[in-house]
Formats: sequence, structure tokens, C-alpha cells
Amino acid sequence: MNTDIENLFKDKVIGHPAGLFVLFFTEMWERFSFYGMRILLVLFLTAPFASDNPGWDWPREHALALIGTYASLLYLTPIVGGWIADKITGYRIAVVIGCLIMTLGHAAMALETTMTFYLGLALLVIGTGFFKPNITSIISEMYKGKESKKDGAYTIFYMGVNAGAFFGMLLCGYFAKTYGWSWGFGIAGIFMFFGMLQFLFSKKIFGDIGGKPSLKHEVELPQNINEESPVDQEDAQLNEKLNPFTTFDKILIVLSSVGGLLYLFNDPLEKIKGTSLAPFEIGGMSGSNVIVLCALAFFLVLLVTRISRYLPIVRDKIIAVSIFGLFTVFFFAFFEQSLGSMTLFARDYTNRILEGDSATVFKIIDALLTTIPLIIITWVLAILSKKTFSKIALSNVILWIIFAGLWVLVIFRLYKNFTAEVTEVEETWFGILNSFFIITLAPLFSRWWESKYNPSAAMKYGLGLILLGIGFAVLSYGASDIPSGAQTASISMIFLIIAYLFHTMGELCLSPVGLSYLSKLVPARMIGFMFGVWYLAIAVGQKAAGTMGGMIDKISAEYSLGTFFLIFTVIPIGVGLISILLNPVLKKLMHGVR
Repeated sequence: MNTDIENLFKDKVIGHPAGLFVLFFTEMWERFSFYGMRILLVLFLTAPFASDNPGWDWPREHALALIGTYASLLYLTPIVGGWIADKITGYRIAVVIGCLIMTLGHAAMALETTMTFYLGLALLVIGTGFFKPNITSIISEMYKGKESKKDGAYTIFYMGVNAGAFFGMLLCGYFAKTYGWSWGFGIAGIFMFFGMLQFLFSKKIFGDIGGKPSLKHEVELPQNINEESPVDQEDAQLNEKLNPFTTFDKILIVLSSVGGLLYLFNDPLEKIKGTSLAPFEIGGMSGSNVIVLCALAFFLVLLVTRISRYLPIVRDKIIAVSIFGLFTVFFFAFFEQSLGSMTLFARDYTNRILEGDSATVFKIIDALLTTIPLIIITWVLAILSKKTFSKIALSNVILWIIFAGLWVLVIFRLYKNFTAEVTEVEETWFGILNSFFIITLAPLFSRWWESKYNPSAAMKYGLGLILLGIGFAVLSYGASDIPSGAQTASISMIFLIIAYLFHTMGELCLSPVGLSYLSKLVPARMIGFMFGVWYLAIAVGQKAAGTMGGMIDKISAEYSLGTFFLIFTVIPIGVGLISILLNPVLKKLMHGVR
């Protein structure tokens, strides 16, 4: 394996092995298809029948209930997909399987029938489970013994994530709105398919890295500061003996998992179809709510009983991780409004018609936002081809074909926008702001974290939640004049732009550091369980986002849309202040880990 790693590092692109950029482009096309399709979901489901581009005309509550379940499942299946790759397929084959299944999912959705739509969502959930955990595992394996370069590798990879999300939302949104939903869903699938091919034909460059797991297990040396001392290694081994998964633990895992999954499927079924998988009531509470509360109780008992059996220092660190996990639930429950209630706000309540000088300025900014990143990424592709064409020619040819296709779509969109008599900003355009702000602001935040002013974990979480709340405060102020029950309005788009700016700054404070702290605080022997808990926290946040976003009609009818966003202001800021107040306690629990 070391020979393969050394060979990878011989051909470098911008100081990193060429293989990293093969993964960069694979991730870029997967995120292109994923975000390009996902931002269309709420618009397609709620679009009226009687329109130029008819959708399913669902109530917003129904649409967001389904989207919440879909988004939640996307963070649960990677736990299974990662296990299958570890034990059976290996990482590379799992990535190809995931890409192929997702391609079929997009194709099914492009048909726009009820059966194929749900089939498409199911395939996307399954495909993401194979893809999401395993492409990052290949990077981890590539950089064994070269950990000092790993942070830079993940930063580059993260740019691929955001580049894909940027162009996916921009182009799938434009073509879906202008030419029909099938165009948006179909384009997402086409780029996913070619992304799979370029990865499949790059096999030679990786050697055995990410290949099928061998029967002989390698022992990975501890890489975290808290695992390096013999005392900590001794503690980890002792914990392994003292705290195995008992039969009671396994029963709790099964009960909480079954209960949680039952709720995830039952919630949209109950709202959309009026039927229930749990047709009973206890004390006036629906069977669905009883089940999810029981599942939560079982999980909390599991977490508390396991934590209590660890040695004191390890126990403290895992308690700290669990508290951060709770803050993560709150963050994603509000942050993920970007693909739900905020997209609806962009469509129904924002003035997207521009005229005169404002239209000209927008066209210029839009052209620069679109072409400059694409020029930079094309330049990276040219360097990659120069380094790798002799080894993986077919993979390079496929990459150039899809880049040519991307340039054609971008130029076509810009031409149509520049020659249009009236400039109407697509509602999906606002979704690209998050990716744009991440790309531009990430270097500044990275330098902040590396300076002597680097805040503690609790301060970062608190700041991230407060910035998130401030973004919603901007929307609340912008929507304050919209009367109760109004279905449309014409608010300036500047409010959405500023909100996305604050939300992105909040994400940069919180989202990238979460897994970093988990890896530092949790000993290697327990990290699998805690990664599962972490993904579960994000999944709960995703479902909560759909549930709370679905209340937009009810709250805006009884009170106002400004009040709806005010709720989303107060809660994150309140939780953020709690995180800051807990800073001394959490520092103590972390035992010097920064």
C-alpha cells in the first residue's frame, strides 16, 4: 500500500497527488447532480397545475414533510454504505455503485410520474449511502503517513463540493424553470453518469488504494494528540474490555432505529395520504409521535448507559461530543431552510424582476460569478490532463467532454439572459450564494482558526448559531410588512442575499469543525459509534428542518411571515448564547483538546 501512495505523490497538481483531483471532479459532478435536483424538489412539488411549468400543486407542508424525510435518510444510509465498503466491496467499487444507482435515480425522476418519482428518491438515498462515506475514505487512505498534508487535501476537496453545488443549482434550476422539470432532473443525471465514467476509467492511477478489503487487517497508528500517549492507548484498550456492546445495548439500538425509521416514513405518509403506519392514539397523542418519543428515549438511555461505563477522562470527552451533537441538531434544523422555506420565499415573496441599470449590473455580476470559477476549474483540469493523460487517457477524454458540455450550457444560459427583454432572476439562483460565499470566505476563516485568536469549540458553535439567527433576523425585517396570510409579495432580493451571507459565515464557524473535534476527542476504538451518532444528529436536524419549514403557511396565516422568520431568529441565537455560556464547562470536559 505504501508503494501505491508513493506513486500517487509522484504526479502532483498544485502540490497534491493527481488522484486527489480525480476525486475532486468525481465529487463535483455528484454534488452537481445532488444539489441541482434537490433545489428543484420543493419548487416542483408545490408548483401549481395551472401554470406554464406545472408541478404537483402540493401544499407546502406536505412537500417539506417529504423533503425532510428524504434529507434525513441521506445521512443515515452512509452508515450502512460505509460498513459494506469496509467489509465487502472496498471504497472504489462502492463509489461506482453509488454513482450508478444515483444516475438511475435521476433518470427515474425525469419521467415525472408518481411511481418513478418516488423510485428516483429511493435510488438517490441508496446511492448516496454508497457514495458519500467512501469517496472521503479514499482520500484518508491516500494520505496515510502524510497527515500534515491532509487538511489541505480536504480543503481542495471541499472546493469541489461547492463548485458542483454552485453549477448544479445554477444550471438545473435554469433549465427546469425555462424548459420543464424533466430538463432539470435529466441534466443532473447526465452529469452524474459521466462523472461515474471518468472515475471508473481512472482506476490505474490509484493502484490498490480503495480496493477490496483484505482479510488481514492493518493496524492504523493513532493520529490524534489525545491518543498518542501510552496511557491513553491503555485506557482505550481497557475501555474496550469494560464496555463492549451488551445485549441490552443492541436491543436499544434496534428499538430506537426501528422507531426512528417508522416515524420518518410515517410523517409524510400521514400528511400526504392521510394514512398511518401507527393508527392509534395514547393520551391524545398520535401513534407517530408516541413512537418517535419512545425511539428518542431508547436512544438517550443507550447513550447515557454507554457513556457512564467509560473511564472518567474518556467519558468527559464523549459527553462534550454529545453536547456538540445537540447543538448540531439545532444548527441544521434552521440552516437547511435554504432548500425549503427560503426557496419558497425567493419564489413567492421576492421581487426577481430587474430593469434598467439594475438588470445590467446583475447580468454582469452573474456572468462573472459563473465564468471565473469555471475558467479556474478548467485550468486545473488542463494541469491534471498534462500529468495523467498517458496513464488514464479515457478518463481525461470523458472529463473534457463533460466540461465542454458544461461550458455550452453556461454560455447558452448567459446568452439567453443577456438577450432577454426582461431580466427575471431564477428562484434557484439564490441557492448558489452559499457556495459562492464559502469559496470566497473559507480562506479568511481558515486563517482565523490558525491565528492566536482561534476561538474555542463552544465559542465557534455559539458564533455559528448566532450568525445563523442574524440571517433570519434580516429576513424577518424584510418580511415585516407582508400582511398575514399573503401568498405573494415583492420584497427586495437584497434581504435574501444578506441572509445567505450570514448563514454561510455561520456554517463556516460550525460545520467544518464538528467532525474535526469528534476525531480529536473520541479514541479510535469508539470513533465508529460516535460517527454514527454524529450522522444521526444531522439526520434529526434535516427532518426537523422539513417539519418546521412546513409550518410556514400556518404561522404566516395566523401571525405573519415576519413572525415565522422571527422564530427562526430567536431560537438559534438563544442556543448560541447557551453554547458560549457553557464554554468553561466544555473546556473542562475536553481536557485540553483544542
